[in-house]
Amino acid sequence: MAIPLTAVVLLTAALLLSVELVDGHTFSSRLIHGFSDEAMSFWASKGKNLTLPKHQSVEHMRLLLSNDLKRQRLKLGSQKQLLFPSEGSETHFYGNDLSWLHYVWIDIGTPNMSFLVALDAGSDLLWVPCNCVQCAPLSSSYYSMLDKDLNEYSPARSSTSKHLSCSHELCELGPNCQNPKERCPYTVNYYSENTSSSGFLFEDQVHLTSVGGHEHQGSVRAPIVIGCGSKQSGSYLNGAAPDGVMGLGPGEISVPSLLAKSGFVPRSFSLCFGKSNSGTIFFGDQGPENQRQSSFVSLDGKYNTYVVEVQHYCVGGTCPKQSGFQALVDSGSSFTYLPSGIFTKVATEFEEQMNATRLATEDFPYCYKASSRGLPNIPSMKLMLAANQSFVIQNPTFTISNGQGDNFYCVGILPIDGMIGIIGQNLMEGYRMVFDWENMKLGWSRSKCQDIGGSAKVPPTPPPSGLTSNPLPTTEQQRSPGGHAVAPAIAGKATLEPSAASLHPVSWHYTMSSLLLPLVPWLPYLI
Repeated sequence: MAIPLTAVVLLTAALLLSVELVDGHTFSSRLIHGFSDEAMSFWASKGKNLTLPKHQSVEHMRLLLSNDLKRQRLKLGSQKQLLFPSEGSETHFYGNDLSWLHYVWIDIGTPNMSFLVALDAGSDLLWVPCNCVQCAPLSSSYYSMLDKDLNEYSPARSSTSKHLSCSHELCELGPNCQNPKERCPYTVNYYSENTSSSGFLFEDQVHLTSVGGHEHQGSVRAPIVIGCGSKQSGSYLNGAAPDGVMGLGPGEISVPSLLAKSGFVPRSFSLCFGKSNSGTIFFGDQGPENQRQSSFVSLDGKYNTYVVEVQHYCVGGTCPKQSGFQALVDSGSSFTYLPSGIFTKVATEFEEQMNATRLATEDFPYCYKASSRGLPNIPSMKLMLAANQSFVIQNPTFTISNGQGDNFYCVGILPIDGMIGIIGQNLMEGYRMVFDWENMKLGWSRSKCQDIGGSAKVPPTPPPSGLTSNPLPTTEQQRSPGGHAVAPAIAGKATLEPSAASLHPVSWHYTMSSLLLPLVPWLPYLI
């Protein structure tokens, strides 16, 4: 006698499938409509109370149409369509003038306004200065490298802007609101120098350009969530990200996640850090077929940031034993950090292979002066990631000057408390780094950071007359506690000075910033 096995699957059709297996057992699957009363009861039993429009109402049909359009965009996205900011795919690096972070120009709102935002794969939220009470200076006269003023976002001046209510599922502080219809507040606290950003969350549109697939290059207006940052403090008032931060993390509120949820592109993006202090950013990029790749792993049992498993850190031809660790891949970190025990092993091996005099500075313990014969003989380095994937470090050092014509070469790798390391910008130089959350893979391939398929600036197009902006692809509902928090970032400044133990007293004039890092429990050393 056949034994029935029943499974309930929520789809947009009502069918009953029955399959007889070889051993005589029968597997049956009941498919029910995703918007039906039975589906709502199912989600309610899981603690999710969804609010949907009345059956066969105009709102109900619009919801079905929106779902169809999303599915069509997903199919287009599978044809290798990429998106990049309408101002161009090029990223910019201004050195110490803007705290050693990488930036990109993005256009937001209707009419569009341009913002120079710092790129940070270690956090989720996109915020910009807005209705400023306390913001960084925005005049170009404060920044020698800029030829135009920075902008301040005003929701009232954008016809496509609307506030995010406290009842929205992306409102992290919703449970603290007195009324679910109130504007959703946000506060992002940073570890460095009492740094923070706070204000309210809004929905608006970001202007992008599409390239690849079956379409010619054209403009795209995509719905996103923006932090209207009316009050900044600490490092955000002192040169770091004066015009805002674009969080590129895997959280639901990040730009890559919202673009994927809207069906424009896969949940993936690439960053390329070129040797000429510029690079590129592409949304939907899943990398070339011949790229190396390694799987993302969980952190404390949760998949909420870009973490990979490093099995060995190799110096020259030597891979010290027990030199493995988990590492956060963070574009907002200027340097790379190893757990202190691993750092000691790697540094010891590095020092044994170097043939130069070391100068210990307060911030960087492994610096070397160039000899009359030129550069010191710097040992090669590479990370061995899971599945025996090698990540060759193309340039582990950076150059500093003492103001007297002497150049020094410092290793941009430092120790960190705890067991989690950080792979920063300096190790990513010369690579096209692919953060593919859809396939849970980190990909990398050598690149000169040239544009993919052409990425000329395309002027943003205004919305058609009489049409409203595309809504966020989320369900507005009463927020239940326990949701995923927006991962904030950290930014700060540190002055590079010689320590008392320096072999040679040097008057350093070189100033370097700290990094953007996610606020996570394993970084107590920054408190």
